[in-house]
Amino acid sequence: MKTYSTQVSQTNIWKKVLPLSRKRRQVILLVALLIGDTLAIGAAFWVAYQLRFTLLPYRAPFSLLEYQKLVFATIPVWILIFIAFQLYNSNYLLGGLEEYSRAINAVTSGVGALILLGFLRRDDLTISRGWLIISWLAAISLVLLTRFWIRRAIYMLREHGHFLSPTILVGANNEGRALAEQLRDTRTSGLYITGFIDDNLSYGSSVSNGFKVIGNLQDLERIVKKSKIEDVVIAPTALSREQLLNIYRMFNPLPEVKLRLSSGLFEVLNTGLRVKELAYVPLIEVNQTRITGFDAFMKAALDYSVTIPGLVLGSPVLLLLALAVRLDSPGPIIYRRRVMGTNGTQFDAFKFRTMHVNGQEILENYPELKAELNQAYKLKDDPRVTCVGRFLRKFSLDELPQLFNVLFGQMSLVGPRMISPPEMAQYDQWGMNLLTVKPGITGLWQVSGRSDISYEERVRMDMYYIRNWTFWNDLYLLFATLPAVIKKKGAY
Repeated sequence: MKTYSTQVSQTNIWKKVLPLSRKRRQVILLVALLIGDTLAIGAAFWVAYQLRFTLLPYRAPFSLLEYQKLVFATIPVWILIFIAFQLYNSNYLLGGLEEYSRAINAVTSGVGALILLGFLRRDDLTISRGWLIISWLAAISLVLLTRFWIRRAIYMLREHGHFLSPTILVGANNEGRALAEQLRDTRTSGLYITGFIDDNLSYGSSVSNGFKVIGNLQDLERIVKKSKIEDVVIAPTALSREQLLNIYRMFNPLPEVKLRLSSGLFEVLNTGLRVKELAYVPLIEVNQTRITGFDAFMKAALDYSVTIPGLVLGSPVLLLLALAVRLDSPGPIIYRRRVMGTNGTQFDAFKFRTMHVNGQEILENYPELKAELNQAYKLKDDPRVTCVGRFLRKFSLDELPQLFNVLFGQMSLVGPRMISPPEMAQYDQWGMNLLTVKPGITGLWQVSGRSDISYEERVRMDMYYIRNWTFWNDLYLLFATLPAVIKKKGAY
């Protein structure tokens, strides 16, 4: 399957991983971020000065040298503000849009500190408001850009086997296998899985995706120390309560080893989990949707910023296509397909009608095609399709009315394939994961061959998209859709 994520092959860890401890990796990342942020903030102030006082016809109230003194005096304050917003906390780095939102808030607070400084000064010198506004915008842009490229540099190092934490998975049951599948993308997880620990399988047994059993629970401590394992990820459903407590006692005196437990619900691994304290009792709360908070805001912003102008500018095309459907064959212009939405809700997805209204009667004359349809839910040479419908399908124009579904909040521009309620059985235990995000007009399956790929492959692609969702991957898939449509591969 072609994907937009490169995975490091799980081979001998010492042939791939640069032997740097977790502390050294964190120090390198911290130094890179401190240098990057300092340069970004300084460059933002300089750019703001040039734009406000050099390029624009405006005489500065004081010289560049005085502004430089002000900047050098306040940059340490900015770094302290960044620390307060936990922008150097490893728990919030390299993990998505949350880091960027914290950076925006920190920069805004830094500009607020400058405004406060200007208000408290007792001399006659003032700080230019235009310079402050330009500094704010420039600092946001440069800080985000710097951190973006630092993240890409870390991802590139991980793709070559560096900056990874040697990891062992404990428990080779269904939950353990699901964990391995989700964590095998070393670029984003940062974990290099060396193998499984399991008491129910023999040494060397293959588990999934090339991972093997490398010992049992009695061997765990010895393997961790010998192989310098830094992360132990546990599938709790594979162990008894006493075994879990023994593992905790084993690694509690070893602060260099990080112990991580899955939720125990491998079917909902794709959704986020929050720990909330009620009456001093920490309880795990399961998110109902995969994309929440600022990520959900960014995805919705992308949907509406493209959909609304698209409907306005594309309305003449939609009217012409509707007229073509009406003149080609009798029947309604819009076909409503009942599909699954988030959290098990159902809605009607809109499409231009591409089939004859007596399509079921036509299909009865082709029993072999009817059997194929029941198995694959798609036919390459479908006798029910009209002449205009074949053209619409070839260029995916029949899906344009789904922009209204996006406008109504039922679908997203990018997402997993929409499916009908009977198709849920094809997803087995992963069905709940599928319903944690809105179905998309386009997606990974759309740019990977559409109907030319098997149904099982489509299911895997949907799960891969949900597990690895990022705003940037949505942008990539959106831009990759047009070339895929032009090639017409798998369109029928």
